[in-house]
Amino acid sequence: MDNFWDIHGLWFIFFMFLFPRLTLLFSSVVSGGFLWWLGWFLAPRLLVAILATTAYWDTNSFLVILAWIWALSGESTEKKIVKNNVVTVLDKDGRVIQGG
Repeated sequence: MDNFWDIHGLWFIFFMFLFPRLTLLFSSVVSGGFLWWLGWFLAPRLLVAILATTAYWDTNSFLVILAWIWALSGESTEKKIVKNNVVTVLDKDGRVIQGG
């Protein structure tokens, strides 16, 4: 098993935290397959946590646990913010044009 710190460093964690999609796309992280791309598009934080679990659970379980905490809290917070900021637009007859 590989150690996380032998392959990546603090900058990788920093960019993965702030820009998970870009970091997954342009880094040396394993990619490919329909489910990988679906995860990249819909829930990149969960994809990062899954990849971290499969690759580093044996050597860096603490980082994997942090990745899961980050993934679950970040995804739920992001969805909540989007849900609260959806704007409903009505036409002159009161029908919904867009929004929730």
